[in-house]
Amino acid sequence: MALIVQKFGGTSVGSVERIKNVARRVAKWKAAGHDLVVVPSAMSGETNRLIALAKEVQPHCDPRELDVVASTGEQVTIGLLAMALMELGLKAKSYTGWQVRVLTDSAFTKSRIISIEDEHIKSDLKAGYVVVVAGFQGVDAKGNITTLGRGGSDTSAVALATALRADECQIYTDVDGVYTTDPRLVPEARRLRTVTFEEMLELAGAGSKVLQIRSVEFAGKYKVPTRVLSSLTDPALPVAEEGQAGTLITFEEDPHMAMEKAVISGVAFQRDEAKITVKDVPDRPGVAYAILGPIADAHIDVDVIVQNVGHDGMTDMTFTVHRNDYTKAMKILKEQVQPHLKFRELSGDERIAKVSIVGMGMRSHAGIAAQMFRTLAEEGINIQMISTSEIKITVVIEEKYTELAVRVLHKAFELDQA
Repeated sequence: MALIVQKFGGTSVGSVERIKNVARRVAKWKAAGHDLVVVPSAMSGETNRLIALAKEVQPHCDPRELDVVASTGEQVTIGLLAMALMELGLKAKSYTGWQVRVLTDSAFTKSRIISIEDEHIKSDLKAGYVVVVAGFQGVDAKGNITTLGRGGSDTSAVALATALRADECQIYTDVDGVYTTDPRLVPEARRLRTVTFEEMLELAGAGSKVLQIRSVEFAGKYKVPTRVLSSLTDPALPVAEEGQAGTLITFEEDPHMAMEKAVISGVAFQRDEAKITVKDVPDRPGVAYAILGPIADAHIDVDVIVQNVGHDGMTDMTFTVHRNDYTKAMKILKEQVQPHLKFRELSGDERIAKVSIVGMGMRSHAGIAAQMFRTLAEEGINIQMISTSEIKITVVIEEKYTELAVRVLHKAFELDQA
């Protein structure tokens, strides 16, 4: 018998019939002798609908109240799923994030989990219940309802698996695993049987939409075995077969897998990026903090950062942010940073994209960057910024070249080969 946390995305619970299918799938695992904690998202499109309603009332929504509104989608789903499980003869009980007490910080709309009180869940599991916990939401120290940001149900599930020391966290979505790239863009993309946490973290950070990056961080930090599965398969698929399907996100790869593993595991991309350049700022200690500190204080995530070599005591800095944060970041720089740094010019570009190649093989193979840059150059794609880690190379390019770049890189690194 194992303790398994199962997470189902919005598409998986997008209708009453699909919720009933989820209940059948959960019942199958329960019948096999496993203890189950189920974390559903809101029904597909529901969170967007709720946010749109809030914006009709208040165009620039108060973050606290927006979380109150947005969190209700999951409350509907957990109640419906618990009832569907009861209809199948199972004991089931639902909890919102604040009933469990998923304690978070107070960064409304993008809160981070601090701790989880698991006494109620453990007691219910011992009594034979299937426990259904709302994803995406929690509560801060003052009792305010908070949400974890888009895709936050993944993080909820992995955090619960961590707190409960679950044997596996299963993420059910509308795809059957992690692919070498988006198969809608490159039909030749292949499903990966396994991928390391390090690779998955880099892929998620580079734009892969299969898992939210914070959920991968949790899984890797606390070593929670995590499997990505399709919820669109037959709910009656035998547990033994389903338990080996999808993509297993593993710890550091074993030597036998490493011998067979490709140098590059995947190509990821992200279109919703914007680039900001601050020109002619004093080239002195603390200038980077003077620019990026106020940005961080506004809870805006900065990704690729390039600071030019100084000249005549001045330097330039360019960095990327999410496109949704572009206007806010530009305003902060103009109103808060400019009066102190007196930079000469501020410019931005909302028509950029990030394209990344990721693979553990970069650690032991030379020439990967050169091959990437040559492939893009042959297609006339100009590189505006470059960022690297031990197992990832990211380039910033014009958005219009995104699909071409992904296709040619996927082919150049032979990711279409089995």
